[in-house]
Amino acid sequence: MFDQFLNKASELLANGESFAIAEVVRSLNPISGKSGDKAIISADGTIWGWIGGGCAQPAVVKEAQKALKDGRPRLVRISTSSSQEDGLVAYNMTCHSGGSLEVYVEPVLPRPHILILGRSPVARTLARLAKAINYTVSVAAPGADREAFPDADQVRSDLNLGELKISPQAMIVVSTQGEDDEEALEAALRTGATYVAFVASRAKAEKIKESLGARGIASLDRVRAPAGLNIQARFQEEIAVSILAEIIQVSKTVPAQQSGPTILAGKTDAARDPICGMSVVITNAKHRSEFEGRSFYFCCAGCKRAFDAQPQKYALAATSQ
Repeated sequence: MFDQFLNKASELLANGESFAIAEVVRSLNPISGKSGDKAIISADGTIWGWIGGGCAQPAVVKEAQKALKDGRPRLVRISTSSSQEDGLVAYNMTCHSGGSLEVYVEPVLPRPHILILGRSPVARTLARLAKAINYTVSVAAPGADREAFPDADQVRSDLNLGELKISPQAMIVVSTQGEDDEEALEAALRTGATYVAFVASRAKAEKIKESLGARGIASLDRVRAPAGLNIQARFQEEIAVSILAEIIQVSKTVPAQQSGPTILAGKTDAARDPICGMSVVITNAKHRSEFEGRSFYFCCAGCKRAFDAQPQKYALAATSQ
């Protein structure tokens, strides 16, 4: 089973998908999850593996999704005691079985991907520096070759980006410096990348954007120009450092990529089980009942049966909470 777990994690990493690993580090009976049980949790809340039953899963999934957004691990305790401790995220165990469970949740995020369009000196320096901090580096530009970009993971000698895997989290830097400026910036804007930067003066960037706008190219407000943080950079090495610093800064705020349906934030992503009070993730809920035009969600079949036996009683209680 453990080898299958590792294979699944390797498969997700190879596909550039974000996920969290949740492992039970402590359990007190009666509870179904045992120390050493582990699961992979995708950004959409899908669970592969085992960390316990319906009372534990919603809390762990919720914290896993938070971990994928902020990049920080956490230790989650689900127990009948509501006491808080430093370093713990505590949830009440509201299922009738009782017990206690502690789960360590570790986010696993793919390496940031930088796509450089252009073969300028800044482009070459940026590719070298990005690779030095273990980023995935792709380069695309007419005339680009391995000799100029020996450290890049991929090098294309044209601006055809159709064969490259470009996620919304990809960082695109256009560093053409006079060679195919408009074509490269247009290609960048046709992707779904969140970050698009243009190595050019503000005046030149405005002229290029005006020309693209006249041709009907949209989303020009996405372009960051001049590229990089304002550190008064003058030389190509300094410019590359300023761009990489901005990319690092931006990458901390870009949400993890979801491989499935989006779970909406706010009041619509979870519901309270009217029987036991457990928080239930709506998207993944297996047990649901309808009463007087309202939907009710349950952590297990037992709670659903109890509700269905006296729906008016529990619906009224849920409304008053």
